[in-house]
Amino acid sequence: CLPANQERFANGKLVTVQFHPSAQVVMTAGHDRSVSLFQVKSFSLNPKIQSIYLESFPIYKAHFSVDGEQVIATGTHHSMFFVYDMIAGSVIPIPKVRGVEEKFLRNFELSPDGSFMLLIGTSGYLHLLSMKTKELISTMKVNGRCTASAFTPDSSKIYSYSKEGEVFIWDVRSRKCLHKFEDEGSLEGKCVAVSKNNQYVACGSSSGVVNLYTTDACLKEKHPKPVKAIMNLVTSATCVTFNPTTEILAVASRDTDEAVKLV
Repeated sequence: CLPANQERFANGKLVTVQFHPSAQVVMTAGHDRSVSLFQVKSFSLNPKIQSIYLESFPIYKAHFSVDGEQVIATGTHHSMFFVYDMIAGSVIPIPKVRGVEEKFLRNFELSPDGSFMLLIGTSGYLHLLSMKTKELISTMKVNGRCTASAFTPDSSKIYSYSKEGEVFIWDVRSRKCLHKFEDEGSLEGKCVAVSKNNQYVACGSSSGVVNLYTTDACLKEKHPKPVKAIMNLVTSATCVTFNPTTEILAVASRDTDEAVKLV
């Protein structure tokens, strides 16, 4: 296959490559302040559908909405974010979310049911927004700093991983903390993922170790034992993700070349 973005290579680091949830489209976004969409055509050239340029806004993260009608993009040094409405073809700036006092808004997660957007703030604050209105519903707080969060597949709970190696489990409806547990041997939490069948939770830390837990143990025990500790990465684990059928876990580190392992 040819490179997906053959028709428009980025002029800077790519931070996001994502397939559209339902169409044969792939999106790239990065530090060159642009979001590009390409049609995926297997072995022929993948024609560029569109590129949008966000003036003086290097992108930190971009993500398709669950219905595939929008792209949400946050910047590296901004407290605002952009919504690209693909149906209307318009770019909507969200300059300030009322009630969210953050200097920078970078990392975020979208709930699988398409209802919520979770902004991961500084000082341990988590801001739950309505996906429809982009307005604040509620704010939660973990002890220490939150580095990563993940929704469960049914969107009922959130797992938040702190820099101190603790994982907090929140009930989305009541916004109460149901439980917290310590990730075994973690010096600094980096990334977290929940499998699509809700059977496993994976936690990746700065040492490169990825711990795999059963969800049952995470919900009940304060010091759960991992089913498996994956030691293959030698640099910080920056990405963990399960495939849709929960048969494969991908673990990766952006700190060194070719540090991607499939477990």
